[in-house]
Amino acid sequence: MAAEARQARFAVMGSAGHLLVTGGPATLPASARSRLAELESLWSRFRPDSELCRLNASPGRWLGLSEPTVALVSRAVRAWELTGGLFDPTILPALEAAGYTGTFEHLPDEPPPGAAPGPAPGCAGIEIRDGLVRLPPGVRLDFGGIGKGYAADLVAGEMKAAGATGACVNLGGDLRATGSAPGGGPWVVAVEDEARPGTDLAWLALAEGAVATSTRLRRRWRHGERDQHHLIDPLTGVPATNPVVSVTVVAGEAHWAEALAKAALIGGLSAGRRLLDTHGVGGVLVTEDGARHCAGDWERFVTWTPDCGGTSPASAG
Repeated sequence: MAAEARQARFAVMGSAGHLLVTGGPATLPASARSRLAELESLWSRFRPDSELCRLNASPGRWLGLSEPTVALVSRAVRAWELTGGLFDPTILPALEAAGYTGTFEHLPDEPPPGAAPGPAPGCAGIEIRDGLVRLPPGVRLDFGGIGKGYAADLVAGEMKAAGATGACVNLGGDLRATGSAPGGGPWVVAVEDEARPGTDLAWLALAEGAVATSTRLRRRWRHGERDQHHLIDPLTGVPATNPVVSVTVVAGEAHWAEALAKAALIGGLSAGRRLLDTHGVGGVLVTEDGARHCAGDWERFVTWTPDCGGTSPASAG
């Protein structure tokens, strides 16, 4: 008999959170929700007492941080290395220059004094050792999507370790699934069509793994005389302007899927497809004309699209 599913929906990390759990103690959804709130308190750039804010305010100094925060910094630096700098967590000054200086619901109308866009400094000078992190002067981090992805990875794994037979954690489109889905089959993930909210681009079936979408069609705002969005090109320090409007990636872990999706979008269609192919992950890049461009083994996970069928479930790990 399939285990009964329990779920919870709530706001977390500036996004809609959705937990789905099978098996294990009845308290798992509540415990997972508390854990996500704890991680948000560590990684928010809008909370002055967060570990991220303390780190950003301590250039040139070694700072002792919690194990999850050190692990997240390490993963962000590694993603920067593996994407050739297309994913870059050091774009925070450029984000602020674009006007993203507060929570999305309370953005100011004018830029902060002295703010000007510029290339991101990159991660080469970030040092990590024995639970300590040191940022070089001029470097400040924004965890953003990779923080949500890593939180989904952590919490899904922790629920499984606590006795769940299956767990799915979705944080604003950064999703990690592990173990058995309700009914005992694969996890079925609906990927929203970002150009047409409320409709689906595809359904995916995962035996295990993660899905993340990065898009410049959301988190948009007007700043001065210009439309802005949150996906900053590290080379220029301004929002990316190529024809790709969204990228969805299937990978083994949500933080890696998120980093690759963002890097592929910023890189553009040709470079983005090469990046996903190079790293052996499935993905789809959608351009302004609505065309879908598949990369890697994307079709292996697709069970439905508006105009074609798909294949059987497979592991993303």
